[in-house]
Amino acid sequence: AHNGNLINAALLRDEYEAHGSIFKSSSDTEIITHLLSKPTHASKPDPLAHVLNHLQGAYCLLFLFKDRIEAGRDPYGIRPLCIGRTEKDAYVAASESCALDAIGAEFIREVEPGEIVTIDKNGLSSRFFVEKGSIMPAHCLFEHIYFAKQSSFFFGENVHEFRKKLGRQLAIEHPVDADVVIPVPDSGTSAALGYSQQSKIRFDMGMIKSHYIGRTFI
Repeated sequence: AHNGNLINAALLRDEYEAHGSIFKSSSDTEIITHLLSKPTHASKPDPLAHVLNHLQGAYCLLFLFKDRIEAGRDPYGIRPLCIGRTEKDAYVAASESCALDAIGAEFIREVEPGEIVTIDKNGLSSRFFVEKGSIMPAHCLFEHIYFAKQSSFFFGENVHEFRKKLGRQLAIEHPVDADVVIPVPDSGTSAALGYSQQSKIRFDMGMIKSHYIGRTFI
């Protein structure tokens, strides 16, 4: 499973096709499996860590092996990835903490940038494929302002509270003379609430999103 985009995918694909690799899709995720199966990579003491150092871009990856699950996050921590634990003491991994809520799992922590977390019969263990803290984090801001669910927690902060802070700052930088603050649901609701609180302009709903017809656009 892969959440992200590899910016060197085309270069890697061309290189591997030139040496006889056959690709079945246009997905950049498939490239990772070719890297893992390359004999010179597979013979390394830690093949997965070696392969992840070949990737450039955003990636949170989950690998299912016969005896373990490995979860890895790119050195910049661009996309979120977290670890949880169920009531039966089983560890789980997900992009957003709201997914843990859906199965009644407890949020444990985020996978750190450049970290690989292993889940096996012995429990949870981790290692880093780059020196910890050697790269400045570069989080995807769109995760916080649009992609994520308001109840999620990542990048060290609750999404709802972060969006409210954005709304308050917007009110400071761009004040307006208005009668009401109306959000565009759902991602804009928290920010509009923050704008309303800072500006003292009344908050109200003027657009109602239908949750019964799938994804909607304005």
